[in-house]
Amino acid sequence: MYEVKNRIYLNLTQTQKSALCNFLRALVKKSPELLEEEILEKFIEDEKYYLEINASRFEFLSEIIDDDDFLEDTRTYIKECRKYYDYKKSQEPYIQAQKEFEKRKRKFLQEVKMSKDAPTKKQLYYYDRLCKKYNIEKKELSSKLEARDEIDRIINEHDYRNIEDSE
Repeated sequence: MYEVKNRIYLNLTQTQKSALCNFLRALVKKSPELLEEEILEKFIEDEKYYLEINASRFEFLSEIIDDDDFLEDTRTYIKECRKYYDYKKSQEPYIQAQKEFEKRKRKFLQEVKMSKDAPTKKQLYYYDRLCKKYNIEKKELSSKLEARDEIDRIINEHDYRNIEDSE
């Protein structure tokens, strides 16, 4: 896309070119159901209308909007934007898989870190209270991970029993 950007709109200033390209890119992204020619026609029609009522954000287009070079450059840029967004959409499953992998990796690294840290006072206190409440013999907890897992086990085990008892 950047190669194409350097080859088009050579008669516009850098600011004008940037504003026009950003607008066209947003228009293509917003209209995935339209064909490239339909997007071009919609853009030209809208800009002519805004130029007529003196409300255009691209006043510099008034002299070149019907120029063949401008239309060809715009058509080329719209095609390039379409390719970019189609490619980006095709990559979505891979991106989601990568995000899921990173999520699992962060969770694993967090558990590794927890396995090396001593349990917190809160965890020890909560574990102690659970053991007293359910008359369970206490174990020596050596890490945050072990404390978390033991607390979860006790809660799940006794919640499951309470559900069975109520049925």
